[in-house]
Amino acid sequence: MSTGTGLGPAPTAPRPDPGSPDRPGRGPGRRTLASSDARAGLALISPTLVIVLAMVIVPIIWTLLLAFQRLRLLNLRSSGLFGEFTLNNFDNVFAAPTFWGALATTLAYSVLGTAGAIGLGLVAALALRRPFRGRGLVRAVMLLPYVAPIVAATFAWSTMLNPQFGVANHWGTRLLGWDEPIAFLSQRSSDISLFGLSIGVPTALLTVIAFEAWRSFPFAFLFLTARLQAVPATLEEAATVDGATLTQRFRYVVLPQLLPTIAVLAVLRFIWTFNNFDDIYLLTGGGAGTEVVAVSVFNALTARGDIGGAAAQALVLAAILAALIGLYLWRFAPREERS
Repeated sequence: MSTGTGLGPAPTAPRPDPGSPDRPGRGPGRRTLASSDARAGLALISPTLVIVLAMVIVPIIWTLLLAFQRLRLLNLRSSGLFGEFTLNNFDNVFAAPTFWGALATTLAYSVLGTAGAIGLGLVAALALRRPFRGRGLVRAVMLLPYVAPIVAATFAWSTMLNPQFGVANHWGTRLLGWDEPIAFLSQRSSDISLFGLSIGVPTALLTVIAFEAWRSFPFAFLFLTARLQAVPATLEEAATVDGATLTQRFRYVVLPQLLPTIAVLAVLRFIWTFNNFDDIYLLTGGGAGTEVVAVSVFNALTARGDIGGAAAQALVLAAILAALIGLYLWRFAPREERS
């Protein structure tokens, strides 16, 4: 119907074709921008990919190849990359009683060292939880064992525990009534009398475990301090009003809040302690019953020149560690996520 103005209906803009370059979000222009972004992202991560490939992937593949070959330092240059593959290296590893002894020492060192580090870190975090004058300085001092160079730390402990002029034996013989100085780092075991029974104590192993706990506890201290600061104060206030004692507040209020953090710390510290080499090698050289698998691998490579055997031991160590971590992720990680 005409409106009498002589004008027809207002023209409508044509709809763009779905394949037209003018349609927003589509077309060659959009595809070119996405391709440019993808190329830019690939260019940015390519240095990291190259470093990971050269420093991680290639050494792992080379270790796998070496573990299945009878290679020694004498014939390394004459042998090719793909030589004669055999399982003799793994047979020798599993048949050697020294490997099983080193594995037991590694497990004891890892479990006790991890527990000691987390225990000391928890005690330090709880002790420095309340504000007081100079707390920041004390917290900074707590980090010294972790940030100190490992060579300086081991030298200080070696000097302190020296049986001839060490301060530990000096005060032990004067104040604690020791009959004779104790060679903490070179004595395999010492007998102590308990309720009339003589019990052998692995002196050197306990000493390196104590050093590992002392050196690693600041790491746990930082994690636990951060988690304690995030615990709502109202929970403890409510427990105090209900008449809970200090021990009960820690057991039923604070500790449940810390358990997920302690679980993560236990996994991380166990992995690092299980693969630890420098602490024990610098303190005892692996002697006096302190030879862990990492030191055994180093001795097989340098002292005996057995490249294939050392690579086989390293693979067995990695497989055991992967199995333990897989067991944790399968059995305990889902429970912690639910809690």
